[in-house]
Amino acid sequence: MAGDSKTEKATPKRRRDERKKGNVLMSKDAVAVATLIGSLFMIQIMGGVVVGQVREILIKIFGYIGSGTVGQVPGILGDLFATALLAFLTMAGPFLAVTALLAVGVTFFQTKMLVAGESIRPKFSRISPLQGFKRLFSLRSVIEALKGILKIVILLALIFNYFRGVALSFANFLDMDLSRSCAILFQDIVSLVLQIAVAFTALAFFDYLYQWWDYERQLRMSKQEIKEEYKQTEGDPQVKGKIKQIQRQRAQQRMMQQVPQADVVIRNPTHFAVALRYHEEEDDAPVVLAKGMDELALRIVKVAEESHVSVVEDVPLARALYASVDLGRQIPPELYGPVAEVLVYVLKLDRKVHPDRR
Repeated sequence: MAGDSKTEKATPKRRRDERKKGNVLMSKDAVAVATLIGSLFMIQIMGGVVVGQVREILIKIFGYIGSGTVGQVPGILGDLFATALLAFLTMAGPFLAVTALLAVGVTFFQTKMLVAGESIRPKFSRISPLQGFKRLFSLRSVIEALKGILKIVILLALIFNYFRGVALSFANFLDMDLSRSCAILFQDIVSLVLQIAVAFTALAFFDYLYQWWDYERQLRMSKQEIKEEYKQTEGDPQVKGKIKQIQRQRAQQRMMQQVPQADVVIRNPTHFAVALRYHEEEDDAPVVLAKGMDELALRIVKVAEESHVSVVEDVPLARALYASVDLGRQIPPELYGPVAEVLVYVLKLDRKVHPDRR
């Protein structure tokens, strides 16, 4: 159906929910390239250390051979094992630490320090043959396979180009001492790895663009999903409208209950009505107890007449009071004069009708 097509961008809530599940934008190739570059950097730094450690091991081995203590096998093996272990920690320790730090750092940089426990929970769908078959022939699997083939082709091409360039120079190693030939070979290997790193960096860049496109595609939502999400977060518009209607009705009921306590109702003949109360002991200025327009204005006037509250017709004053004063608020100073005239008029009228009142 057209309504089910996922053509809309993901909402912020959808992105937050997917992030909680561990579904974030991340390129594994970027992590691999970072560790490769870090490894290349460490190889250049640790080259001298590696040569020195290997030299010490060889010196110790040849020393045992020259001293004639080869028969003391248990002691020799223990000493050689301790030396080899120390050499391994010296050579590999910093190398592994830097590469691990780069891998973790690049991963957290892409995921913005996300640690999602839900992504590592066991799921039966991951071991389901049907789900595995679907993943095998999915677009992502095809793209990953093509990327793997492209990496292999680039790697083989660079290695072939390297050997084709240095094959003739291998014969020159026969006329060099071992240290010189090893140094040249080491520099050639570093140059090869650097070329591989540059090529894989370009691949990682395009892979990141693809991962971004695929991530946004997976997060797309249909219009119906957006509507459902809005209902869940903001509430059903029909229910909210019904609630607001009930709230308005109850507010009007409470307001109408205040009309009998008013001293006067000022009205426009049919459109506006405002009920005012003024008690000198309690109020600094007249207070609006009720107001309404059209049908509600007629109801206010009707309740006022039934409760024997004076109703005065004053078109401009009724409009001004309705527009400028909220319920339960005192009238503004600019309306003191007109309202005072109305209250005085009502008081005089009340004294004529009830002469016994003062």
